[in-house]
Amino acid sequence: MNIKKLTLSEAISSLVNDGDRVVMGAGLEHNVPFAATYEIIRQGKCDLDIIAPISDATTDMLIGAGCVGAVTGAWVGNVSGGLGHNHRRAVEYGDPRSIRLNDHSNFSLGMALMAAAYGMPYVPIRSLLGSDIVRSNANFKRAENPFQAGEPVILVPPEKPDVAILPVQRADALGNAHHWGSTGLMQEAALAADRVIVLADEIVPSDIILSDPSRILFPAFRVSAVCETPAGGHPSPMIGRWRRDNAFFADYHRRSRDRDGFLDWLREWVLDIPDHEAYRGKLGGRLETLRIKGSALAVPTNYAAE
Repeated sequence: MNIKKLTLSEAISSLVNDGDRVVMGAGLEHNVPFAATYEIIRQGKCDLDIIAPISDATTDMLIGAGCVGAVTGAWVGNVSGGLGHNHRRAVEYGDPRSIRLNDHSNFSLGMALMAAAYGMPYVPIRSLLGSDIVRSNANFKRAENPFQAGEPVILVPPEKPDVAILPVQRADALGNAHHWGSTGLMQEAALAADRVIVLADEIVPSDIILSDPSRILFPAFRVSAVCETPAGGHPSPMIGRWRRDNAFFADYHRRSRDRDGFLDWLREWVLDIPDHEAYRGKLGGRLETLRIKGSALAVPTNYAAE
């Protein structure tokens, strides 16, 4: 058996390289791997191209820490606060460094990841017609629909990540993982990426995962590492496990409004904390108030063959 359990520090050190194209989460507002974001910053990874299907404030944090060379996506910010302040400073003033923007709409990025997942050379879409995104991203090509003369389409090339970092509710040590709730683009990102790091809220025996195969979004052979990381998505929510920490997001947005404020926040919550266990310790009782204690179970599924 191929045991893939690593610490988060080991996984980031061995599987995320300078210059990599990295997907952080892909569950949209849910399941953003902030614990991995902080570890990437601590290890000083640089020149990353963040493929960002609404990965909340994590991309803004990485930009502010100087880890990002490019962003491939539609938007960078704090979902509850607005456009990310570090993102604006980098784009408008090159502070702390200039970054390259590869513009997408949310839909075109989803289609680009799907194309990479299934080995497609491109995906034709209509939704970008008339949009300035076509002007800002030279990789998009205008073409004519071969099945309907005079009807234009935009050809979107695949976006292939080197690494996808994906939080799930539970996984086994072999890389089989259960996820429930909104999946966003998690499956497409996992199938497209060369390497997948799973952040599991808990690691469980394999028979628990295999008892319900329909909750497995991607096969274990796609997974390079499994990291047991309770509340690894904090402050983002995780269905059935953790509520969103709205106050944390608001504090980050307020403090990151200027460069000095962000650096002060970065020291307090990332650089002066050695790892995720210490981060949870700093949160203390606040984290327990975010734990989902209610129960809304799905109806049992019968997999019997006879």
